[in-house]
Amino acid sequence: MSKFNPEKLFIEFTQGVTETEPIIPRRYTLTHTDSTAELFLTIGSDYAFNKINYSMRDEVLGEWIQKESSYNYNVYLLVDGKFNETTAAIRDTIFRRELPLALQAIRYGDQKFFNANKELDTVPIIVFFSSSIAKYNKVENWGTFSDYIV
Repeated sequence: MSKFNPEKLFIEFTQGVTETEPIIPRRYTLTHTDSTAELFLTIGSDYAFNKINYSMRDEVLGEWIQKESSYNYNVYLLVDGKFNETTAAIRDTIFRRELPLALQAIRYGDQKFFNANKELDTVPIIVFFSSSIAKYNKVENWGTFSDYIV
């Protein structure tokens, strides 16, 4: 896993959200630049589809979901899409290696929100690895944001 560097994280809030509210809808789009290791976190009421590199599709998307009287944080990763099984295996490995850094970036980048909603540090992070190949198409619990505080 790469080491999270807060100086390389750039955060943008879009229309409909502030640094502390709302919880729903609140969606996260995390993209990066391989050459500089910079991370770009957009937080808004919708995903920042205009920030996605459609030839790579290596973004991390996330959102808060209400579950009865509590919440989950759902993460969506596209493992294969138009890619073949060999590429899907590589992408699955990379996503699993880099996801802790992505979760650290999201937690750090939205820390005022977490400080205002302390209970959200302890809700489950559910990760959806999306693939047409059964062995890579998985749903997993990746702990809580309290595991990813920098």
